[in-house]
Amino acid sequence: MKISIFSDLHFGCNSNSKLENDSFDNAEEAVEKSLQSDLILIAGDIFDNRFPKPDVWAKVLKILSKPTMQEDSGIKLIEPINKNMNKISERALKGIPVLTLHGTHERLGKDHNAIEALELTGFVFHLHMNGLVFEKNGIKVAIQGMSGVPERYAKQVMDRWNPQPIKDCYNILMLHQSIDPYVYSPLEPPSLNTSNLPQGFDLIVNGHIHSSIVDKVGKTNILLTGSTIVTQLKKEEAINPKGIHNLYLPENKFDFVPLDNTRRFFYEETVEDEKKTFPDQIRRKLNSILQNNYKKIPIVRFKIKGKRFDVVDRELKKINDEYENKIILKFVKEIESEDIANKIELLKKMRSGENIPIEELGLKVMNEILSEMKFSKHFDANYVFGLLSEGQVDKTLDILTGDQNTLTSFTR
Repeated sequence: MKISIFSDLHFGCNSNSKLENDSFDNAEEAVEKSLQSDLILIAGDIFDNRFPKPDVWAKVLKILSKPTMQEDSGIKLIEPINKNMNKISERALKGIPVLTLHGTHERLGKDHNAIEALELTGFVFHLHMNGLVFEKNGIKVAIQGMSGVPERYAKQVMDRWNPQPIKDCYNILMLHQSIDPYVYSPLEPPSLNTSNLPQGFDLIVNGHIHSSIVDKVGKTNILLTGSTIVTQLKKEEAINPKGIHNLYLPENKFDFVPLDNTRRFFYEETVEDEKKTFPDQIRRKLNSILQNNYKKIPIVRFKIKGKRFDVVDRELKKINDEYENKIILKFVKEIESEDIANKIELLKKMRSGENIPIEELGLKVMNEILSEMKFSKHFDANYVFGLLSEGQVDKTLDILTGDQNTLTSFTR
């Protein structure tokens, strides 16, 4: 049995930019490289936005229809694990079954999320605190999954679910969380760590973290899938290639297949100095990068340390204009002035990561305010935030002030 595993496709990211097709190109290649497998596992953040636009949906459905059009490999679904199969389309079992989680970018409060909607098309199975058992040629694999939940509740939700390995199966647990020491954002500490994960599973697959890592804790293999696209422009993403992982059973062996057509990303650092040599340093590095040929214009992120960014900004604009059609440049400035640095520290804390969706930033701010107001930790901020995003201000006020009974047991 061969199982292809990847995650964090982020369909629709970088819309209205030179990079807007990258998420679709990379994901399509990942899917196509998986078409000789028996199963495909995608560990969350298929979409970049909680409410994907129609044009994003159209491209996603075209890509995810490909596994359903493959010949039957002989793999059979033999048993659901706490999963209601009544509304599952027969299409989901045609060709290569695709098992998915929803991630932090798709997570909603009370309403159905985009991955649940995707399941209704018959192109994927959506797992959240449930699972499925498949068999081929006498090899059984049980795949259980917990989709992304707020980090502070992850351990609590996991304990309540309490997944158990299935006898006589190769057991896989899929997650989309920060797991200490594999931390996504240090400003949102994980409640899960390698010592409190469920025991007895042969493999734990985790999305969410965009760099790929293969590790082992005790007898359990841990696979951090990484993403198929660069979104955070961090140093690690310039080092680790994007690709898919294949699991072979019963050998319990892995291989990594890199994507061939991804846009190259480079991370560089320089210092603004009194002699003003940093522009020349930047140009030399850019020219060195351009010595090679690329299928797509590369992305280069420069981190610049300095104090006088009024001068730096003028120089950076010149450089950006010079290389506009050759390189996609991203500059980030690290201010050495303690006074200015302190003023932007609050913004850094609020961001808690690169390219955080505006919805998630708003929800984070709302959670901080509710905490200061002594609201119960069980209060469903996701639901209330959803009401606000839909413009239902009056209903939200009624809930918060107690004029509506819904959720009042969770207030204060």
